[in-house]
Amino acid sequence: MDSIIELRDIRKSFGDQHVLRGLSLAVRPGSVTVIIGRSGGGKSVFLKHIIGLMKPDSGQVLVDGQDTVPLSERQMSPVRRKFGMLFQEAALFDSMTVAENVAFPLVEHTKLPGREIQQVVEAKLASVGLGGMGYKMPSELSGGMRKRVGLARAIALDPKIVLFDEPTSGLDPVMSANINELILQTRDEFGATCVVISHDIQATFAIADEIFMLYDGQIIASGPPEAIRESDNPVVRQFIRGEARGPITIA
Repeated sequence: MDSIIELRDIRKSFGDQHVLRGLSLAVRPGSVTVIIGRSGGGKSVFLKHIIGLMKPDSGQVLVDGQDTVPLSERQMSPVRRKFGMLFQEAALFDSMTVAENVAFPLVEHTKLPGREIQQVVEAKLASVGLGGMGYKMPSELSGGMRKRVGLARAIALDPKIVLFDEPTSGLDPVMSANINELILQTRDEFGATCVVISHDIQATFAIADEIFMLYDGQIIASGPPEAIRESDNPVVRQFIRGEARGPITIA
């Protein structure tokens, strides 16, 4: 299979606001694919289409070759089992311990006995550098540690695909580098396909196998980091260089 995720001519509007205007892209299995673009430019809407939380007005969303657009909520359940997701703010349950947070998808979606769940939780926490921390509460953790717990939860069910929504947002450079390493580890050690939503250009070039730039509801550039870095598209050049002047204007 050439692609594990493919979006074909996806269009999505909210009233008069056209967010996705014929977006098409394909994600290769076992890759780290990064979607870059401006804040409020449709990246989160794109992500919700991948996991079926939103349906397009038209177009196809294929996961493992299956078009998910016509599927009901019940039919989407086995498709969503293929995904793990690290949310922007980790989205941990504050009333649960770290271990209980990581165990949550195992309790909800499997019939594993408690002892086996505990073993999986301990292994996943160790894999993100938090071995022995399961007793702590999320409020006791730094932002970076919370994201690592979120990643442990995201990979608890050994998903084929892990989605990362702005994983380095709000982190200092050292912790950002740590999260980048964990994304690469997710690909290399767990064999997962990673799809990352980001506007962190430094992190993007550090981890991406392929980069897609979303602008004005469409993919305007794609390719490996070198191709994006050398792009002659004025929008791409302005965005990756962080320049104030250019075709991208501040509304």
